Amino acid sequence: MIGCPPLCLTERGFTRAEHVKTTSKPELGVLREAIKMTAWVIQMMVMMLSVFTGSSQGKRDKVLYCSACKAIVDELNHSISLVDPKKTINVGSFRLNPDGTMKDKKVPFARSETHLSELLDGVCNSMSDYALYVDPVTQHKQYRRFAPRSSASTDDFPDFKNFQFDGPEASNDLKFACETLVEELEEEIISVLSRDRQENVHEELCSRVSDHCKDSSRANEEL
Repeated sequence: MIGCPPLCLTERGFTRAEHVKTTSKPELGVLREAIKMTAWVIQMMVMMLSVFTGSSQGKRDKVLYCSACKAIVDELNHSISLVDPKKTINVGSFRLNPDGTMKDKKVPFARSETHLSELLDGVCNSMSDYALYVDPVTQHKQYRRFAPRSSASTDDFPDFKNFQFDGPEASNDLKFACETLVEELEEEIISVLSRDRQENVHEELCSRVSDHCKDSSRANEEL
């Protein structure tokens, strides 16, 4: 094999000389540089994504996201209140009956995971009923519901002079914030609202679980 010409073939295929030629040192050097460049590009992309994610989190409007969080709680609680408290739903159980069949477990439908998941799918559509409200005394800003829940009731109409109606753009911003929170906190929202005792839900969900209302002095007020 030592004296074999470059194009000489053996039973195993190319000769050692031909094999070495196809993996020469210059080519290996180019390959190493390409690998290094690829690794560097991937590292830079990861760093840029991390910076972008951090900056987007830091730029979140506190008033917008705090209001969206409390609006979610209010809308869900209102929808829950419309359900017959006696209505139940069967959920799976790990216990078996004496005959080997699965034992059914019934829970109140209003605060069941099934119902809450259904409500979360459409809760952000209600954000079009909210607008920025400025407290005339403290100048505290938050998004509040301006549309009455019942068209037959006139008692629910608020004082519109303290609302700022900035068109559909503001409503879309609130809806986007709502959808973002639902996506990020769906499990936590269901966990908190599925409990029988509903005390300080705004504070727990909007200040403790998330910190969007942490700096707000009115975290316990309903929108």
